[in-house]
Amino acid sequence: AQLVESGGATVQPGGSLRLSCSAFGFTFSLWDMRWYRQAPGKEREWVAYISATESTTNYANFAKGRFTISRDNAKNMVFLQMNALKPEDTAVYFCEGFNTWGQGTQVTVSS
Repeated sequence: AQLVESGGATVQPGGSLRLSCSAFGFTFSLWDMRWYRQAPGKEREWVAYISATESTTNYANFAKGRFTISRDNAKNMVFLQMNALKPEDTAVYFCEGFNTWGQGTQVTVSS
C-alpha cells in the first residue's frame, strides 16, 4: 500500500491551496482517511477526517470553517481544500489511511 501527497506550495497569508493524496495498493473506498500536519519543532497533529463513504467529516478546531476534506473513491484520491491560510498553517501535511502514511507535502504560508 502507498499514499502519495501533492499540492503543497508557498502561499501568502489569506491564500488557498488544495492538497491531493493518491492511494495505491488497497481498496481505498473501504477505508476512512485523515489528514495530519507537522510543523517544525512540533508534534504531528490531526487536521481532518472523512469516512469511507464520505458521509461523515470532522475537523480540528483550527481547521473548522477554513479547511474542507473530500474524496473521490472512483479515482482513489482524498483532498484537503485550505482557505484563508495563516502563517501558523505552515507545516508538512500528511494523509493517512489503511494504517499507511504518505511522505508528506510542504505547505508554507509567508508574505
